[in-house]
Amino acid sequence: MAAYNYRKNKAIIYLSLFFFSVSTYSLIHYLLFNLHSKILIALFFSANIGFITYLPGLMLYFYTRSLLTDSSKLKRVDILHFIPIILIFISGIPNSFSTWESKLHIATEIINNNRVFISFYNQSTHGLVSFLAIFFSRPIYVFIYFVWSVIIVIKHWCKRKQVHILHHQKFMYSWLSTLFCVFFILIISHTILLNGYYFSDQASITTSFNTIQLIAFISLIGLLFSPFLFPSILYGLPQIKEITCIGQYEPGNSPLNDDTETHDQKEGKSEVERKERILEEAYLMSIHQLVESVMKNDQPFLDPDFNMAMLAVLIKIPVHHLTYYFKEFKNQTISDFRNYWRIEHAKKIIMEGKGENLTLEAIAKLSGFSSRNTFLVAFKKNEGITPKDFLNRNKDI
Repeated sequence: MAAYNYRKNKAIIYLSLFFFSVSTYSLIHYLLFNLHSKILIALFFSANIGFITYLPGLMLYFYTRSLLTDSSKLKRVDILHFIPIILIFISGIPNSFSTWESKLHIATEIINNNRVFISFYNQSTHGLVSFLAIFFSRPIYVFIYFVWSVIIVIKHWCKRKQVHILHHQKFMYSWLSTLFCVFFILIISHTILLNGYYFSDQASITTSFNTIQLIAFISLIGLLFSPFLFPSILYGLPQIKEITCIGQYEPGNSPLNDDTETHDQKEGKSEVERKERILEEAYLMSIHQLVESVMKNDQPFLDPDFNMAMLAVLIKIPVHHLTYYFKEFKNQTISDFRNYWRIEHAKKIIMEGKGENLTLEAIAKLSGFSSRNTFLVAFKKNEGITPKDFLNRNKDI
């Protein structure tokens, strides 16, 4: 998720780290209480990855904040959020230097009686951080950031009339609410389960919450795969902050207007909603004008590495806004859009008579294509004929 989508919306990095940390937490839980593998438990102690279990709440907060502020940038003060995690990592370093035999011995004892883990942890940290401190600090730390995330969403929702969210992304409020509900159930059920494992003998309660946690975790897996089924989740919450039009904008000129206005009339939209749609249309039209101007005047498509991130820098528009623009306004992928301009440039070369002394490969390179085959396929797709046929037709004319 992060590798393929962070360039479109960097907030996805936080969402990916959230799912990764929750998955790691679940794996550690499974290793300690269900798998009963001495080698894997010993490897867990060697790896010192327990600090990752503190990340879910923080990553959820960063993701939520990025969506609501429409900016994924971290501030210098954000380093303070990581101090508890760093301290937990440092406290676990001594475990990595113990012998493999001692780790296997401890793993065997934990399998026989998981409460041995309490005394082992207190001894291994030499009193630096007690097990009780770790046990209570983890859910508290995660829960604080969970509550913080909920609060900023509620505040944002109360001010939603002053914040112009692009229309098709308003479902993100429902997505966040679902994510919060599932994560809340996971936090509570997991805390109660751990309390049962270490401090309580109430097997019936443990079994009940184990089932609840399983349901919550399955739901979380569903949420993990939902961005692949509904890619709009990856766009975040693009917000209209400023409209900078190159020319005079008139409602009715954009491809969105006719369908949108008809839909508004059918559904009986309010005056406020109608104005919001017009504002969104104006914003997307302003992006359209900026994009067309840059492509025409600067010709960035001639760079073989040209992509959406480069275009975003040129027109000073966030990448996820551009992603939304191409989907909702252009109904076109960045690849097809880029190829259109490259092919138009190639046609210009041919029609000016320069193509007679150039090979197709040379024309492709001059037009920004990385290879001759890519050029041929794209040209045939856009023009319906091959570049060679187009060249011959131009000779006849």
